[in-house]
Formats: sequence, structure tokens, C-alpha cells
Amino acid sequence: MGDKAKYIFVTGGVLSSLGKGLASAAIGALLESRGLRVTLQKLDPYINVDPGTMNPFQHGEVFVTDDGSETDLDLGHYERFTHAELGRDNNFTTGKIYHSVIAKERRGDYLGGTIQVIPHITDEIKRSIRLAAKGVDIVIVEIGGTIGDIESLPFLEAIRQFQADVGKDNALYIHLTLVPYIGTAGEVKTKPTQHSVKELRSIGIQPDILLCRTDRYLSNDIKSKISLFCNVGVDAVVTAKDVECIYEVPLVFHKEGLDNKIVELLKIWTRAPRLEDWSELVDKIQNAQESVTIAIVGKYVDLTESYKSLNEALYHGGAANDCNVKLVFVDSEKIEDETCGEMLANADGVLVPGGFGTRGIEGKICSANYARVNKIPYFGICLGMQIAVIEFARNVAGLAQANSSEFDELTPDPVIYLMLEWFDEKTGTQQQRDESSDKGATMRLGAYPCRLVKDTFAYKAYGLQDISERHRHRYEFNNDFKTQLIEKGLVVSGTSPTGDLVEIIEIKDHPWFVGCQFHPEFKSRPMDPHPLFRDFIKAALAFKKSRVR
Repeated sequence: MGDKAKYIFVTGGVLSSLGKGLASAAIGALLESRGLRVTLQKLDPYINVDPGTMNPFQHGEVFVTDDGSETDLDLGHYERFTHAELGRDNNFTTGKIYHSVIAKERRGDYLGGTIQVIPHITDEIKRSIRLAAKGVDIVIVEIGGTIGDIESLPFLEAIRQFQADVGKDNALYIHLTLVPYIGTAGEVKTKPTQHSVKELRSIGIQPDILLCRTDRYLSNDIKSKISLFCNVGVDAVVTAKDVECIYEVPLVFHKEGLDNKIVELLKIWTRAPRLEDWSELVDKIQNAQESVTIAIVGKYVDLTESYKSLNEALYHGGAANDCNVKLVFVDSEKIEDETCGEMLANADGVLVPGGFGTRGIEGKICSANYARVNKIPYFGICLGMQIAVIEFARNVAGLAQANSSEFDELTPDPVIYLMLEWFDEKTGTQQQRDESSDKGATMRLGAYPCRLVKDTFAYKAYGLQDISERHRHRYEFNNDFKTQLIEKGLVVSGTSPTGDLVEIIEIKDHPWFVGCQFHPEFKSRPMDPHPLFRDFIKAALAFKKSRVR
């Protein structure tokens, strides 16, 4: 195909949470299965420069890429469904776009001209879209928000212009909309879709393909009706049917002929799709013979989108063990010493995820203690690792007031603290933190190397000595307590190559107890489960079987 990329723009109408991110990721998977090189990009209409400081209750998880960018959670979908390597050029917000334009204006790049949404903002958006196109055949661009929202209008105007810039054969529009089934009437209703397309057309965009979110396959009559009123071909009306397993979505789209229609409209010749791996994965998930219950002890339990990558990584680990994983979310604020055993009694494994702030900390410490004492497989991620260190220090090493300086600035035993200086292997420079700087400036973000110690749970899982994992945290293991804790039985199984930073801890004489400072969930894939999640679920399954005897 040469170096000239083609573009697919994905929009959504009627209401939010229809699944544009998942649909975009599934389209990417389908096109990859045909041998095309794919990347994806998310354009978000909110004014925050990035999601890094946004409340997970409002926005869901913050996904971190190798280059240290804090991005929208949809980039997690993109990486799980494709082989795309994503970074800072794959997520732009209104805030990021305006920040760039204003910086140019301050430098005098516009020669004193009046700065306007059109053309300056729209041109910056188009420039940003093109940044993602290097070395790929297809760029799939998801537009956040819902058609009709005022904040997304500059993005929509930019993509309207984009097709004129690159030619109709090089850009197409896919619109995701809702076709609800009304039980009392016994029929599906097309009016929401008609109105959504009308709204899109009013700003100058005619969709080429419609993805109709619904709970059943649409009949040919319904498709013909939508085709007539929305001015698209009948074969371009695609059922986006609800599925039990998200990894079915590429298979449903293929059954509906979506990938065929895309390559036809973009005039691309490709091989036939190879979807055997997806079919095998779905079959393995749906027909698993075993099951385990994992208790996730956190403070964002009311909104599971806060732990999206984590949940999926656990399911990947289950698939690797031919095992269904049942997730039970436990509110750490409700856990106390006397209730912990009752609340975790049915858990085959306990996981404490990452997080910030003091809320629910003691409940998490109780959970780590319960898992350690009762030999229940434990997996601590980021904050979950720090929690495990605090619990061990208090109850095994005899440091009764041990804590993180994040939670207690006056603790006499800050086993976790804000490291102010360390050597950065990525840049080969000495890094410094300052508590008074911007929030992001105190973070260790992105991929960092880690060296594993042989004959440990971590080494057994990876089968490698040198690994790389993604981080998102401020506080670190305090090396002043390292020798003391090791003498009491704590195992430091992974460090930075220089040994300055503790990356993984374990506990001796336990079936499986691992805490890691990084976020392994960001690198787990359905076809390539992360080794730590695979082995955690394996240990949980073994624990369950031992209880049944």
C-alpha cells in the first residue's frame, strides 16, 4: 500500500457508553487479521490536558503507555485488541489542542493574526491526527463524546475537513448508534438512529457505515429501513450486538461483513481475515471447566471502569488456566479487623490494586494480613505492594507504627516514602522529586526496566531476568528498612538494574504472595496473558482445590 495511511473516523450518537472504544478496537483487530498495519487514536472533548488528575469515578481508569503518557482508558482496549504501540500521539484532548495553539500564539508563530477555532484549532486537530499515521496502513480515530454535544464540535469540523484534504477513498466515517428493543411493543425502534444521523449530517458528515448497538441481530427489513432514512447502503448497516464476552465483538462484526465493507470503501486489497485465534479464545472463555473467586479490595468498587485493565488482565489469566474468574469487589473502607475474615471468606485469591490517598488504607492492610496469615494467594499492585510491605513491617518485623509517609507524615518507621532522588535508567540521568512541584512532576511514569532474582515467584512467572513494566506512582520502598525486613523473611525479588528501587516483593513460606510496584495489567493481552496474572490465577485455583479436599 505504500506509506500513505488511510483513516477511519468513529463517532457515537444518542447516548454515551455505547462502546465506541471497544468498537474501534474490534475494527482494528479485524483489519490486523487481514494483514494491515493499524494504529488507533482517541480525541477527547474535555478541557483537561490529560486524564492524569481526573477522578476515576468520573473518568474511569487512567491508562499508561510505555512512553509515560497518561491516557484515556480506551487506549487500553486498543492495545488489548491489536499490536499497536501507543503513546502520547494517540490521545489528544481539547485542553491539549488549545494548549498547543496558545503556546504557538505566545511565541508569535501566527504573526499577530487573530486566532480562531476555524482554521487554527481545526488545523491543529488535523495535524495531531496525522502524527499517528507514521508507518501504518490504517489510522482509526475515535471521537469522544456524543453527537450533539457542543464541546466536540471542533473535532467533528476537523474530521469533516479531513476527508476533503485526503480524498474520499482515503477516509471514511463510521457512526455508532442505538437501536433499542421496546419490550411492550415487541419491536426494535430506528428513530434514535435516524435522529442521530440527522444530527451528524447537519454538521456536514455523512456516515459511510452505521454500527447499530442492539441486543439482537437486526432483520433485513430493519436494516433496509435504516438504510433508506440514513442514506447508507443496506450492507453498511451493521448489527453491533450485545455479547457476553467482549472478545466476541470482532467475530460479530466479521459475521456482519464490517471488515469487507471497510476495505471495499477504502479500496484496499487484503488477504482473507484470519480469526481462528479469536474464535479459540472465546471458546476457551465460554467453556472453561474451572472457576475461581478473586476479591479485589479497593475504594472505587462502585465503578468497575476504574479497574478496567485490571479486570481484563484477570480474565486473561483465567483463560490461560482454562478457568472462569469471578470478581468480587470489596470496599476497603468497610473492612475492619473483626470483619475482614467474613468479607474475604469466599475468596480464592486477594488482590489489592493501585490507588492514591488515605481512604480505606487500614482495610487494605487488614486484607493483606488476612491473605498472608491464611496462606491465600495475594497480589498487590503498586499501592497493593506498599500495603503488603506496611503490613509485614507491622506484624512480622515488629515495627508497630510502620506506615507510608503518604498516609502518616510523622510515622517513626516510614517503610514507604517519597524518594527525592534516584537514577533513571531510561534517560541515564539522576532524577529528583520535589513535593512542591506539579502533581505529574512527582510521578514515576511509563516503562522502566526491572531485574529479577532467580528462584522466586516473579522469576518463575516471567522466565526472564530482565523485564520492563509500566509505572504510575510517587512513593517508593524505603531502602533504609530493606535489610531489616529481609532478615524477617521479606523477599525482594525484583529491583531496578542499579538496585536503587525495589520493584517486586514476596513472602517466604507462602503458596503465592507477590507485590509489584508497577502496573502489569497495562501489558496483558487476551492472546498473551501477563505472566503474573497467569500465575496468580493458577495459585488461586490450586488454593481452591486444596480447600475442597
